[in-house]
Amino acid sequence: MRVFVALNLPKKERQRIHRAARRLRDEDLPVRWVDPDAFHVTLKFLGDLRPDLIPDVEDALLRVAGSTAPFAMAMGGFGAFPTIRKPRVLWMGVHASPELRCLKQDLEWGLSECGFPAETRAFHPHLTIGRAHPSHSAGAFRGLDEIVAEMAFEGTAGVRTIELMRSHVSREGAHYSVLSSLKLQGS
Repeated sequence: MRVFVALNLPKKERQRIHRAARRLRDEDLPVRWVDPDAFHVTLKFLGDLRPDLIPDVEDALLRVAGSTAPFAMAMGGFGAFPTIRKPRVLWMGVHASPELRCLKQDLEWGLSECGFPAETRAFHPHLTIGRAHPSHSAGAFRGLDEIVAEMAFEGTAGVRTIELMRSHVSREGAHYSVLSSLKLQGS
């Protein structure tokens, strides 16, 4: 099963983000838009995991959650990976606060004890709001940079849990389910 660690947002914030991204959805872009119920911040992708390894991962997450205090996560701004002119992913940004960076680092260390290699790429927290099909040329996204520059959104969500999530991939896109939800309990 495909598994990852994520921060899920309250429904109210997901709906606000969805409304803020309407300007993008109204454009004729070759993008498959993510359902707002699936908006999340991925902290660590674990890949295909045998079910018997889930308890070890949950133990590692429990240790991290037990030493992490709840915090507020600031969100805002829109962009794209790898570039705005030929995107694969359209996203809303998440401020990489010290609390969020510490949580990410603690997860990397905790999960390395379970045999997962530590991530070496820079951490760019974000919410994926759409995925572009790679076959489209950069011309299909002409003007996207100007549209994104005009869009404004600022929001804050309380981070009180981390979730171990399962990804179900189908022709219609990915669907997610929560395997475990671990409450942040640090002081």
